[in-house]
Amino acid sequence: MCEINYQPFLNSLPNHQITKIINRMHIQQLSVFLEDRSGRLTGLTRILAEHDINITALNLAETKDYGIVRMVVGRPALAKEVLEKAGFSIGLTDVACVNIPDEPGSLYQILKILTEENINVDYMYAFSNRDVALAVIRTADISAVTEVLENRGVKLLSQCDIYQL
Repeated sequence: MCEINYQPFLNSLPNHQITKIINRMHIQQLSVFLEDRSGRLTGLTRILAEHDINITALNLAETKDYGIVRMVVGRPALAKEVLEKAGFSIGLTDVACVNIPDEPGSLYQILKILTEENINVDYMYAFSNRDVALAVIRTADISAVTEVLENRGVKLLSQCDIYQL
């Protein structure tokens, strides 16, 4: 799959080219604004299903009048297109997805690294499944997050790990 050691190649490139390659470790997240009414989330997921778009991660936050669905999907550009055509208000945001052991203290270790580098987490959502936990992290500077975490040996999911090809 995508288990390729790029380090020798990266060492031969100027910094601006390395930044472009590291950006592949960013994953695009859709933010969808939903009216607070029954069936709206069902309609959103129906549209994605009809277009064979897999939902990898989803978080729903609510306010008094509306909800914000943040999700990582297999085809973000297509999802944005079909949902906008259906009248949904959509935003695309770069996030990092961290793969960590499902054990006490793992998330703390990731957050400690970010704190040591003065990187503030805007929001995150996470889940675990037996031995592996995944955390989707949003910060003001995703490039800094991916660079710092990769330099510390933290496994990040790449676009090819998430996106439907």
